[in-house]
Amino acid sequence: MKEHIDVLANAKEILEAVKTGVLLVTKDGEKVNAMTISWGALGIDWRHPTFTTYVRESRFTKGILDKTGVFNIAIGAGEDAKKVLGVCGSKSGRDMDKVKECGLTLVDGEVTGVPAIEEFPLTLECKVVFKELKDPMAMTAANREQFYPETDGKRDNHIIYEGEIVAAYRVK
Repeated sequence: MKEHIDVLANAKEILEAVKTGVLLVTKDGEKVNAMTISWGALGIDWRHPTFTTYVRESRFTKGILDKTGVFNIAIGAGEDAKKVLGVCGSKSGRDMDKVKECGLTLVDGEVTGVPAIEEFPLTLECKVVFKELKDPMAMTAANREQFYPETDGKRDNHIIYEGEIVAAYRVK
């Protein structure tokens, strides 16, 4: 069962959770992947609520996002959530099934085909409406050197994904 929520009425809760960590959930075929993120933005674009996330070019999640164009943001709380965020923030979906490893319970999503997660009940289903490289040459030199150092002549930049929130609910 799901209880639909108003994104803007829950903005403070959502953004407070993002500061400490939430899951970015993707699905490609039968493969569900969850990645911990701790920065993102809520907004209004083209009169629709949006969630913007940033994914490094090297991440497994980037390939799925580029292929499918959909993702969920899943918000949980408590010690169990911290353990899941630890695994999903330190392991790659290329190497393991993080959903299985963490014992997460998948619940059918409503719009995107990406499942919600029972243990992370507040869910934002998003369809990518915009994406762009976070150009390191357009940021301060200090941030570029601190967050995007060159390794072998290359920087592991972020891609900005803006997703229109097409469903928002709590799994009950």
